[in-house]
Amino acid sequence: MSASKITILYVDDEENNLFSFKATFRLKYRVLTALSGDEALKLLKANTVNIIITDQRMPEMTGVEFLEKVLKDFPDPIRILLTGYADMGAVVDAVNKGKIFHYISKPWNEDELDSTINRAYAEFLEKAQLKEMNEKLEGSNDQLEFLLRQKLLS
Repeated sequence: MSASKITILYVDDEENNLFSFKATFRLKYRVLTALSGDEALKLLKANTVNIIITDQRMPEMTGVEFLEKVLKDFPDPIRILLTGYADMGAVVDAVNKGKIFHYISKPWNEDELDSTINRAYAEFLEKAQLKEMNEKLEGSNDQLEFLLRQKLLS
């Protein structure tokens, strides 16, 4: 398996949906699947994930609740919410609390989902590049401060 493949974590309590997603996208992406938010959190601890796609309606933890937990320890993956219900309250919560990138209604359209995954990955790369640049800038600022202090002391 190519290391350059986008890694997607797909979370849904309906096993058929997990099989369908994996069958559709396994050749193009590295696909991890979980039947619950708790199972997904364990996978996030053990894997580097670029994109998280989660169903909203799950028994122990809704998609929004799961994404809120994800944000605390894993802020980098781009988050996408799927739901089969026209539940605008959940969508608003997902945007505000789960900081989702995109909302897709179920049943999903393969081309739309694939396009969304690619746009989400571009966002992931952009955020990673910005984070790296900020870290370099912090290092440069520390070096500059050190040099200025040395000048002042001499």
